[in-house]
Amino acid sequence: MPARRVLTVEEHADLLNLTRRLASSELAPRVAEAERTETFPREVFALLGEAGLLGLPYPEAQGGGGVPYEVYLQVLEEIAAVWASVGVGVSVHALSCFPLATYGTAEQQERWLPEMLGGSLLGAYCLSEAHAGSDPAAMRTKAVRDGDTEDSDWVINGAKAWTTHGGHADFYTVMARTGEARGDISCFLVPAETDGLVADPPEAKMGLTGSATATMRFENVRIPAERLIGEQGQGLRIALAALDSGRLGIAAVATGLAQGALDHALAYAREREAFGRRVLDHQGLGFLLADAEAAVETARAATLHAARLRDAGQPFGREASVAKLVATDHAMQVTTDAVQVLGGYGYTRDFPVERYMREAKVMQIFEGTNQIQRMVIARSLDKDAAGTISAI
Repeated sequence: MPARRVLTVEEHADLLNLTRRLASSELAPRVAEAERTETFPREVFALLGEAGLLGLPYPEAQGGGGVPYEVYLQVLEEIAAVWASVGVGVSVHALSCFPLATYGTAEQQERWLPEMLGGSLLGAYCLSEAHAGSDPAAMRTKAVRDGDTEDSDWVINGAKAWTTHGGHADFYTVMARTGEARGDISCFLVPAETDGLVADPPEAKMGLTGSATATMRFENVRIPAERLIGEQGQGLRIALAALDSGRLGIAAVATGLAQGALDHALAYAREREAFGRRVLDHQGLGFLLADAEAAVETARAATLHAARLRDAGQPFGREASVAKLVATDHAMQVTTDAVQVLGGYGYTRDFPVERYMREAKVMQIFEGTNQIQRMVIARSLDKDAAGTISAI
């Protein structure tokens, strides 16, 4: 991917200020009602697209914002601090654009990327299956050529579970098996209006209820050969590369979620009194908030460290797993403690911290469960240690 330009301090600050203003004026007034009624806020994504916030980490030549990943993640954090469902949606959209932006031909990128990155289209990412959530190589969805030439159409059959924006997206980036070998998987760009592509009713979830999550069914979905992204059989490699970046997106969302919960808990603790003193002045709760601040800062540092490696063109997979693990585990703890600070009020929907707590749980699950992240980290440590020993 082409090198990104370096933002000046003023440009960086202006971008974050723009995001905060949009989050405060456009997202905050909508979030409680949309989450309560489980309404997908398509108009919010259109607004963010118009503001140029949906394609930030991709080169300007492709229609993106050309900003460093480090800056993009800070924007994502600002959004998620107000509305986690939208933060997750922005991250998933960026993930769904990654295969075309990174592995597509120049002709494919010129034809489809501008609308995808410009915000007029919203994307979804179809990788997981009900029986193979953490093992993409075990997927059963198949794509078969309807002919013997490279120009022959592909026909896709199968089902993809846990699809964020399922039924609302304008395009779906789909991984499907194209051969009998375990790793023979390919990547396809499928328009939402394609015949045979059907969304199940959305899942009834604990949290992120403003984000539609549905199983997408592919019933003889016919797409032209030109919509194969990358080479045939390259899909698993594409998917794993995309997930490294996607994990950073979720780490940033989790960090923003934790920051939002901490902000609400701190405001409550400063204003409310117990036993003649502010709640904040009671050491037990003051220390709880201090630990929450340390957790948020730790998550932010881990996330931005991995992003800087990515921006520098260095390997960052292990660091992305560390960031995702640390940020999401801390988000669960911080949101739980925020509810505790508010006491009984924290358990009611009169305050948003109960929603933050419900939303934090899934952060430990999607983009690879935290158990998977620990496996990735351990294997990477083992590989590095083996290399060090062999060099001695």
